[in-house]
Amino acid sequence: MADDPDLDGTRRVRWRGLLSLSVARLWRRATSTRRRRVATTLLTVATTIALLLTVTGVALALADGGAAADSDAEVQIVPDDSATLSTVDGVERPRLGEANQRAATIADDEAVDHASPVLAEPGSLESVDDGERQRVLLVGVVADDQSRTVGGLPTDDLEPGDPHYADGDYDGPPQGEIVLSQAAAERLGASEGDELGVPAPEAASETMTLSLEVVAVEEAESDGDTDVPIALVQASELQSFTGASEGELADRVVVWGDADGAASAAKSTYPDASVESTGSVDPSALFDDALALAASLLAALVGIVLCASFVATTAGMTVDDDRRSLAVLESIGIPQRGRLTVVAVSTLLTTVCGALIGAGIGYVGIYAVNAVASATIAPGTIALAHPVFVPYAVGVALVAGLVAIPYPLVIAARTNVLEEVGR
Repeated sequence: MADDPDLDGTRRVRWRGLLSLSVARLWRRATSTRRRRVATTLLTVATTIALLLTVTGVALALADGGAAADSDAEVQIVPDDSATLSTVDGVERPRLGEANQRAATIADDEAVDHASPVLAEPGSLESVDDGERQRVLLVGVVADDQSRTVGGLPTDDLEPGDPHYADGDYDGPPQGEIVLSQAAAERLGASEGDELGVPAPEAASETMTLSLEVVAVEEAESDGDTDVPIALVQASELQSFTGASEGELADRVVVWGDADGAASAAKSTYPDASVESTGSVDPSALFDDALALAASLLAALVGIVLCASFVATTAGMTVDDDRRSLAVLESIGIPQRGRLTVVAVSTLLTTVCGALIGAGIGYVGIYAVNAVASATIAPGTIALAHPVFVPYAVGVALVAGLVAIPYPLVIAARTNVLEEVGR
């Protein structure tokens, strides 16, 4: 009996009919009878999901490294949060120690074409137009005689070899070169050949020349959601400017060459660091950063609770107002299971539609966060987007909808046809 094809066909027709009825009832409420309530529900879910994705985007940028990581290298080495790799106490975030020396060691491997430390620091430069200080993201790198990309900018115009490093003495002649992204050039009102003043930080070496000549202005190739004002400089000069020369500190080391060989050389040189393949934004990076993972999980939990609470309340109110229509469904022969299915499907559809709207708003929110940060105190990309955010948003909304469903189902189950007809 269970394998009866006629019975299976009848069930499919019944379920198809219930789904069609659910969609039709939701559409009618959204366009005529309950427009304000449906719109409020959609807006609340969308806002919650948008905030969730924005926070997740910030967490992903924290874990993935942001704009400074935009590179055509095959491998990058980053600090492992569980290990202390810096030789200087009190740095704000984990950094690699002896980065210049070890990058040179890695570059000597036959599978490696080039290796460079990368240090990224928000810094101030004096605008050409009015002398005002403008914030940009300074990225220190060691160039070679080949075309490379770091921070989304080509390194071709920097002097190869980073002469100021001088085998770790930091007493070689500073080149005073800077490559500006188009966004940085516009912010500074600078063009090729201009001199930019560098306000000296307390940690700067007294022997450093605190001015930089713009040797090129390039359009940045970035995975971020906005044009970040980025500037490439010699790694050792930025280290001297910021005090990172003590210990040869860098945020990462990037390696070009054969991917497998480069990874092997990187791992042997930095056994306690994390060796990663470079490429597009990787959401799995969240699981490698405890702080980023905690922030994203907390955002997801808050999003589920807020969505579920509001959806349960509004869906319960809607079902209470629609008791008569549910009684009509009962009177024409639709059993309780079918009526509850209609309520559940309508609730989940409303939540999913709100999540899709929220995903779109979330992408806009990530762009806005980057734009605001770029114009104020953090000129790097501080939030990243990824296509997986859309199914993630829908998944969170579905969980919230499932948590919210029992309340409207209880109200629907208590509807009595005789009572409603008598009202």
